[in-house]
Order: sequence, then C-alpha cells, then structure tokens
Amino acid sequence: MPHHNDSDFLEIEIKKHVPQSALGLVLDLMRKHPFELKIKNQRKTKHGDFRTSNTKGYKISINNDLNHYRFLITLIHEIAHLVTHKKFGSTKPHGIYWKQTFKYLMLPFLSDDIFPSDILSPLAKYLINPKARTDADLNLSLALRNYDIKSDKKLIFELELGAIFVHNKRIFNRGSKRRSRYECTETRTQKKYLFQQNAEVVLIENNTDEE
Repeated sequence: MPHHNDSDFLEIEIKKHVPQSALGLVLDLMRKHPFELKIKNQRKTKHGDFRTSNTKGYKISINNDLNHYRFLITLIHEIAHLVTHKKFGSTKPHGIYWKQTFKYLMLPFLSDDIFPSDILSPLAKYLINPKARTDADLNLSLALRNYDIKSDKKLIFELELGAIFVHNKRIFNRGSKRRSRYECTETRTQKKYLFQQNAEVVLIENNTDEE
C-alpha cells in the first residue's frame, strides 16, 4: 500500500486519485500543511482518517477504491482535521471548528471546472452544515455514486417492502421506513436494525409477491 511524504511522490500519487483540474489546489494545500499520505485498501467503516502523534507528525489515509470526486472530498475532509488540530488543539472531531475549517478549505474547489453539476449542487448544500460522513447526506451520496464503478449492489430505499438482502454477510428482511431510516430484521436472530436510506446491500430474494 503506497505511503510517503516526499513531495514528488505525493504529486504522482495524488494525480492518480483527484480530478486533474483540482491537482494544483490540492498540492498547494498539502505543501502548506505537510503530512504522510497512505493509500489504503477498502475499509467498510470509513473512507479516510487523520492521525497525529508527538513523534511521527501527521498521517492521513484514504481508501483506494474511491472515485476522483469522493477521494477529493475525503482528502479535504481529513486535511480539515489536520488544520483544526494545528489551530485549536484537541476539539470535538466534527464540531464547529472542524465544520468551519472544512467549509473554508473546500470553497476554492466549488467550481464546475472541478465537479460536474450533478455533484456541485448537493455538495454546496452539504457544506452549509457538513456531517461526519458524506454518506449521511442522501442527495450528495447518490450524486457521488453515479461516478463509482458499477456493481450489483443496491440501495435500501430501492428495495421493496419485504425484500431479502445481504449486508456484511448477514441476511435481512427490509421493513418500513422510520423517519429517515429503514427498520430491517435479521432473519437468523429476528433482531431489528435501522439502515440509512443509501446503505448498499445485495438483493438475494424478493418475497413480496402474493401466492
């Protein structure tokens, strides 16, 4: 898995993962706030993370399976953690200081030269009050998903009531919507779980047809 903090290596590595029109802005930001970059294999629970230590400096890791637009947003998200830490020390991870910093760092990237219009509009709305994960914003998540490599996975809200699906190697029955989430039942234990509308799952059966 690639990792390095050498500027030449960083430029080569970053060029593979962000929109070409954003490269100059990204490199300027990375020179201003140096860190060690690691490109990681897919992690189910997060797209990236930021770490710091008194002896080893700053480290940022980003998943290698993200499309260019999602990678860019995730990278700036993590750099915002770095800048917030430098300016304010230990704070709430996605609190007001991080939100302000993330919005400020993202502003130069809010351009149709960098993002297609179907991402730019929901991204601008998301940045009014950014959440810990872009996936928590349904409209932005769906827009970004249009640029992912196509897969056989579906989103919870696309399934019919009663549909049977697999998530994290467990089988569920899709239930009713509860506010912004769907209540689903694990078939083995009959325990109920709440799924975000845009949770990715694999449909294995649909038993909603009447006999």
